[in-house]
Amino acid sequence: MNHGQGESRLIGVGVGPGDPELVTVKGVNALRDAAVVVVPVMDTGEQGRAEATVLHYVSSEKVVRVVFALNERSDRARREAAWDAAGERVAELLRTHGSVAFATIGDPNVYSTFTYLAQTIGALLPGTAVETVPGITAMQDLAARSGAVLTEGTEPLTLVPVTAGAAVLRRALEGPGTVVAYKFGRLAAEVAAALRETGRTEDAVWGSALGLPEESIRPAADLDEGPLPYLSTLIAPAPRDGGRGGKL
Repeated sequence: MNHGQGESRLIGVGVGPGDPELVTVKGVNALRDAAVVVVPVMDTGEQGRAEATVLHYVSSEKVVRVVFALNERSDRARREAAWDAAGERVAELLRTHGSVAFATIGDPNVYSTFTYLAQTIGALLPGTAVETVPGITAMQDLAARSGAVLTEGTEPLTLVPVTAGAAVLRRALEGPGTVVAYKFGRLAAEVAAALRETGRTEDAVWGSALGLPEESIRPAADLDEGPLPYLSTLIAPAPRDGGRGGKL
């Protein structure tokens, strides 16, 4: 059955960092209600995470893999060609099926493939309704699993993708509040140095493969042992005096 553009519905569903129990009820319903569930296949070597989570809730017949060369930073033309091809593939699924859910690890509005996909679909199929269902982020899961408190009182929270370089992280660590670093596995040694030089190592913690059998959660003092998985997360909590005065 072919659906008109006005009937198309694209839903970005955050499926959390890896533990299938961390998909929200709303997320599960969105995955089950959609005619097709698209999962991104990436070139990080960890392409199965979103799909593995999705398969706890929908049958494999409903799942379609779409290739995104998200981590191709050296060849921009190749990356953009892959993204454009992915957008065309999802547009084709929308034309055919009407409703498509796109499963993304973490949250669809936090460093997600979905943002680009939604823009592409908006250009290809202007009548498409685009929605998102929020997901648990890696920093929330790591905080829960490690006991690290993300924020108290009036503390700010800074989230840094280390793909932007360790210098950006260093500047954040020199500032106030808690700093969270994403995607730092390839620069683990530089991240460890930035923590040491800013006096932030002691209470910091990093984790990878959260909620999965190969999960690793360790003190940041162990960082020099890299290389680490690409999708590693670091929490460097705000310096705190241990009192209760500023917390409430």
